[in-house]
Amino acid sequence: MSTEINVCLKKIRVSPQKLNVVAKMIRGMKADKAVGTLMCCKKRIAADVYKCVRSAMASAENNYGISSDRLRVKESSVGYGMKMRRYEPRGRGRSGRICKPFSQLRIVMEEV
Repeated sequence: MSTEINVCLKKIRVSPQKLNVVAKMIRGMKADKAVGTLMCCKKRIAADVYKCVRSAMASAENNYGISSDRLRVKESSVGYGMKMRRYEPRGRGRSGRICKPFSQLRIVMEEV
């Protein structure tokens, strides 16, 4: 039985579609390579994903004694969070709705 480390990041202020582009890049990678990829990524959200991966690596080392070179990103899934709804005035006395989405990130790491 292999050890799994779960890390969830909630209420990330970016749409799930944009977050999934970055999360897809690191699926199946070794942890060290995933960190290097995220450091070089130019997307704004890559910094938050980097923090999440580093948190999972630190959790594995402190709680289970697993070194980071033996870890692999087993799963990185993105889900919908809440939506902030705002209204903007439009022409002829009407209003238009603006949805500002939030998302959630779940990273599962396993020992290789």
